[in-house]
Amino acid sequence: TARSSTMAAGRVYDIVVFGASGFTGQFVVEEVARAAAAAAAGEGQLCSGRLRWAVAGRNREKLRAVLDRAAGQLGKAAPGDEVGVLLCDVDDAGSLAAMAKQTRVVLSCVGPYRFFGEPVVKACVENGASFIDICGEPQFLEGMYLKYNEKAAEKGVYVIGSCGFDSIPADMGVLYTRDKLKGTLTAVESFLSVKSGPEGLGVHDGTWKSAVYGIADEASLKKLRKQIGYAAIPVVGAKLKKRGFMFYSPEFKEYCLRFMGADGSVVKRTQHYLHTELQQTPVQYGAYVTVGGLGSVIKLMFLGMLFLLLVKFNFGRKLLTKYPEFFSAGHFSKKGPTQKQMDETSFTMTFFGEGYSEGQDPQNAKPNVKICTEVKGPEPGYVATPIAMVQAALSLLEDSASLPKQGGVYSPGAAFSKTKLIDRLNKRGIEFSVISKPEV
Repeated sequence: TARSSTMAAGRVYDIVVFGASGFTGQFVVEEVARAAAAAAAGEGQLCSGRLRWAVAGRNREKLRAVLDRAAGQLGKAAPGDEVGVLLCDVDDAGSLAAMAKQTRVVLSCVGPYRFFGEPVVKACVENGASFIDICGEPQFLEGMYLKYNEKAAEKGVYVIGSCGFDSIPADMGVLYTRDKLKGTLTAVESFLSVKSGPEGLGVHDGTWKSAVYGIADEASLKKLRKQIGYAAIPVVGAKLKKRGFMFYSPEFKEYCLRFMGADGSVVKRTQHYLHTELQQTPVQYGAYVTVGGLGSVIKLMFLGMLFLLLVKFNFGRKLLTKYPEFFSAGHFSKKGPTQKQMDETSFTMTFFGEGYSEGQDPQNAKPNVKICTEVKGPEPGYVATPIAMVQAALSLLEDSASLPKQGGVYSPGAAFSKTKLIDRLNKRGIEFSVISKPEV
């Protein structure tokens, strides 16, 4: 489009990875390096046939080391000279502005976003770069919508949050389920199962911190939502029953909990956008996670109660953030998962949808079609997340004609519902499939 080509003119890079030497950043760098190699081999649809990219952060040596590591992972002796290295600091607005001026998209990997996210969004919006993050913090995501949606629209840039494991599988999974149902999808429940190997599950401390501060501050999320003043979306079809906080699932033969992540909030924003802007039937959504047998449940309940007690007090938050391993039974640590833990971990998200066959009136009848779909992928935090983030960026760069007409702050489903994002993810190992066809 004319607009994106004028924006691209005079920009040295297509993508800059900000926070490239952080724990998650290093894996994002590797994934961008892979995408650049694919583009150079003529596999992408980039006009120039090459992806111009850079890494950004505070320390040149660390950034160099991350590029060397990524090159090694791709079996190259050294990173190509074409990759830029930009020095910038989240506390230095001038350096962020300089970074944003040079690129079409910034991939922000510096969290917790509630502390470090906004200066990057601001720099991007003011300097005409699009912004993608992998945030799982509803408060940050919705706060950015309130503050920057209009400015981003004026500038014609896209600010798209939660483009990692939170919440691309859930948000795009609901849209995939809707598109595969012949008829009208009105309600979906998703169940996340994470399987790990003998070494167990490992998650880096950064995610733990985001959870500690997010849960501590839930009251201000309610205030924020009042300020935004979302119009209520109508309930179409039979109302989705809210399940208890914990319940037994006969389908999975496991106990399940309500999923505490950002998925519910993100899907809701997408459905709100699709209903108000594109007049599509809104889909009701419930997100759950399977936790296993009774033993796991008791352990989880104990840890959960301890967490919720401590998180309310300043000294409690200090304890939680200082000793993540102790308070998470070894799952969260300051060093993050080992390569072996990551290799042995995978996720499956199963979607149970219901709706109405063509010609059935959702207002007066019982739902008469069901569908079951699935999104499967590798380890969520540091394998699936970088894949999702980088494919979202490529979708933004390459499928620009299918994006919403106007810039703004979007959830992934709102931004990418008409793009080829799901095809891209399927090719990179995050696989969307139909498990059982709708039966009337």
